[in-house]
Amino acid sequence: MNTKAKYFGLGILFTIIMIILLIGITFILPLANGLLGPDTIAIIPVDGDISYYSDVNGSSTTSPDIFKDNINQANSDPSVGGILLVINSGGGSVVASEEMMESVKNSKKPVVAWISEQGASGAYLVASGSDKIVAHESSLVGSIGTIITLYDLSGYYEQLGIIPYSIVAGEYKDMGADYRNLTLKEKNLIQKLVNDDYQQFLNHVAENRNLSKTYVKKIADGKIYNGKEALKLKLVDYTGSKEYALSLIANISGLDQYYQVLIYSNGVQDLNNDISPYTQLNNILNNIKT
Repeated sequence: MNTKAKYFGLGILFTIIMIILLIGITFILPLANGLLGPDTIAIIPVDGDISYYSDVNGSSTTSPDIFKDNINQANSDPSVGGILLVINSGGGSVVASEEMMESVKNSKKPVVAWISEQGASGAYLVASGSDKIVAHESSLVGSIGTIITLYDLSGYYEQLGIIPYSIVAGEYKDMGADYRNLTLKEKNLIQKLVNDDYQQFLNHVAENRNLSKTYVKKIADGKIYNGKEALKLKLVDYTGSKEYALSLIANISGLDQYYQVLIYSNGVQDLNNDISPYTQLNNILNNIKT
């Protein structure tokens, strides 16, 4: 074999080896993602009203079921080292908010919450379950309290000549119906329900933030604070940008500066929301909001 043919053969062999290596890099490395250790931060959004139902007007909502699925997926993904909650919500359902908070607290991986425009009421409850909270200096934080809003439209019905009839069994069955005012006993009953949920909210914040219940009660008056005030009041741990929050969770998770970011979707497609006034009012317990 002459020298020219020899080098030609070696060239072909080298080309084949390079092609095999490229194929390996393209197809094998993605399959091995996470085998060499976590290198990714999972971003999970909390936007709009926290609710089991989608908004009929198309506004952004966060479903606790989808949120919990996202948390579980991030915990199951070996490539994910930590989770960043990006929060822009004024709260919502008490039960939904508590479910999401518990999901955050039970996460096997570190969780940092970043509050952008607002993290209030139930959304703050969710954030309180994380390892650390970062808020923008101008964000709205707090609103620790509970509320339920009912309407007495009896005067309006009278003007329109509408005479509602309601046949009920049970003294409180139509409590909160918009065709009459509440009795004193009904007002006291609803106030107790709201007070109980408020106390539970306060207890969660005190436990999650490692603060005394006495201290939390002083600032849990429904007031909204900006990020700087929230920091002074120990409602958040740091003020800063989203990039700062990312660097914080990366550091807590032990990731280097070359980490990747994986954004989980938070779409809600639920057409089963019954918006009948009577259904809402007769299910009064489900209407209590944080």
